[in-house]
Amino acid sequence: MATLEFTKGHGTGNDFVLFADPDGEIDLSAAQIAAICDRHFGVGADGVLRAVRSRSIPEGAAVLAEDPAAEWFMDYHNADGSVAEMCGNGIRVFSRFLVDNGLAELEPGGTLPIGTRNGVRDVQRNASGYQADLGRWELAGGEPLVRARELPVARPGLGISVGNPHVVVALASDEELDGTDLSYIPVIEPEPADGANVEFVVAAEPLVKDGVGHIRMRVHERGSGETLSCGTGAVAAALAIRHWAGAGAPNHWRVDVPGGTVGVRMFPAEDGEHVSLSGPAELVYVGALEV
Repeated sequence: MATLEFTKGHGTGNDFVLFADPDGEIDLSAAQIAAICDRHFGVGADGVLRAVRSRSIPEGAAVLAEDPAAEWFMDYHNADGSVAEMCGNGIRVFSRFLVDNGLAELEPGGTLPIGTRNGVRDVQRNASGYQADLGRWELAGGEPLVRARELPVARPGLGISVGNPHVVVALASDEELDGTDLSYIPVIEPEPADGANVEFVVAAEPLVKDGVGHIRMRVHERGSGETLSCGTGAVAAALAIRHWAGAGAPNHWRVDVPGGTVGVRMFPAEDGEHVSLSGPAELVYVGALEV
């Protein structure tokens, strides 16, 4: 057995176990990751983030070809050990971990490129913590029906990709949102080949105030279950509500999740419209365990 030194962190309650493996020498199995994330017998987390140099992981070759400055790769696994393409809360916490441990520098106003399985993503520091440019988004996955426990009748959803797949469902009231049982996996019809995160969203009243949209959501994350927050899910939810709202809907959004509040912003870029996510990134304790 080996000793794994780790840090526990979270972004609005979406929590992670992080560890540094610069040279790619630690190869945890899916079973080991699931054991670490177990909230009763392990450390407890929504996922595991390994900080590995891009040159030390096969997926890093494409990252370095895109941006040679992307020294670090965010190797992310869900709580069940499955691989995930992207994590909006995770990349902010990952960046904080790198900076606090002296592995990278990020001055206020500066940019830190991070390698992911969905390409290079740029992270900045701002007043609310960290902000990540999640790149281009797209409508993907059609408009499937979604069934959830304690939610009467199937509801139409909207498929959105922000590097990982989402299906967003609009609900009529806070009572519907609070009453939906997300301890069970929502059923998506037709079922996406790779699964999807499912967001249930309620618009605030008023929807827009001082040019900023406001929504509330809960999420069932693929491979992790219901989480207190999902960064890419918050982005997908804001994009879906803006899409449904039509012309004149704002490009700045406040998204309330059970674990707090994050900010979403849509903005033009050379390769199309990008979307960013901002919010806190907290490191709460360090420890060691045998793996």
